[in-house]
Amino acid sequence: MKLFGRLRRRAPEAAGDDATAEDTQPHLVVRAPDIPAGRPGIVVVDLDAVAANWRLLVDAAGQAEVAAAAKADCYGTGMAQVAPALVRAGCRSFFVAVASEGVALRRLAPRAAIAVLTGPDRESVDLFGEHNLRPVLNDAAQVSLWQGWCRGRNKPPLAWLHIDTGMTRLGLMPAAVDSLANHPDRLAGMPFAGILSHLACADDPAHPMNAQQREAFLAARALLEPATGPLRASLANSAGVFLGAAWHFDLVRPGAALYGLAPHSDRPNPMRPVVHAYARIVQVHEVDRPRTVGYGAAWTVPGKRRLAIVAAGYADGYPRAAGEGGPPGYAGDGAAVWIGGHRAPVVGRVSMDLLTVDASGVPAAKLGEGALAELIGPHVGADALGAAAGTIGYEVLARLGARFHRAWRGAGAEIAP
Repeated sequence: MKLFGRLRRRAPEAAGDDATAEDTQPHLVVRAPDIPAGRPGIVVVDLDAVAANWRLLVDAAGQAEVAAAAKADCYGTGMAQVAPALVRAGCRSFFVAVASEGVALRRLAPRAAIAVLTGPDRESVDLFGEHNLRPVLNDAAQVSLWQGWCRGRNKPPLAWLHIDTGMTRLGLMPAAVDSLANHPDRLAGMPFAGILSHLACADDPAHPMNAQQREAFLAARALLEPATGPLRASLANSAGVFLGAAWHFDLVRPGAALYGLAPHSDRPNPMRPVVHAYARIVQVHEVDRPRTVGYGAAWTVPGKRRLAIVAAGYADGYPRAAGEGGPPGYAGDGAAVWIGGHRAPVVGRVSMDLLTVDASGVPAAKLGEGALAELIGPHVGADALGAAAGTIGYEVLARLGARFHRAWRGAGAEIAP
């Protein structure tokens, strides 16, 4: 079954009164027949957009290699489909969070360099050798464990040393770096892929932490290289790629930007949207007098309104906090879906399986049988939905639920159920 036809590019002058800047971007045409019977909605991942985003990051990274963060099922977009698309685009290095993700990715990218950010423990250490996974060593205990595992083995996987330069999360703290530098025997017998750290504030280019972390990173590398030999270096995440060449070093590790999320919140997003989510409209109410909507009677219809009930809720990953106008202190217009090219604000609380929208501005003809609401797409970015819920686009993508049908298009792959 052919699910959608094509990408379309609408010119603003031909798109009607509801045209926006996003309407000039290519986006998927999704119709109700694309959603299998019994499913409330569909999530479509544009593999062409993933590949285009990788190429844009390659251009921005200059001489540095561009790896891909593939953790959390490629940020909810589907590792089984997205990782091969990245390989076809030219990506040769990947980073995942845990060893089980690395094992799954190895089947999809047999020749890629795959690093595991949380590193090995005694239960998982053998997986690194069996599947040629590169451990990221985050503390002295992992360094010791990996050194012991490497002893007597021929060509063990290369390891990364992770330096904490300000995140106070994973990574070797300054005292641990000093200790390793003073006891080079603790680094003997292990081949190294390089040294890495993680920027805390790269999404704010003016933040002084960016320069501070870079200096701390350079200092740590200088301390360790007498024991390890020259080390490749990696510091930049998605936002860090756009800080400039001084932060690129030898390899950059974008994640969110690959999947269409904005590297910075204070400027236009240069990335192509990747995820599109649509849900069925299951009921329409014509309300002609005040009445409450949803749990807690949190919103009252102020007068004559047309309300549409959409088959999506927090069980599907639509943020509960996006209801009732957004979180405390939120200065935006609130969460909304788009129906037939018209904005429909979310009203009342988001339920587990349903949300209510004010569709008074949507022509009744566009709310008939088979009508769909755009939850994420050309009009509603994942970043904007996250902001309306007091969170970030990363969380929106990672929490998209399993009840929605999944489909992928582009990058040499057919649309797949």
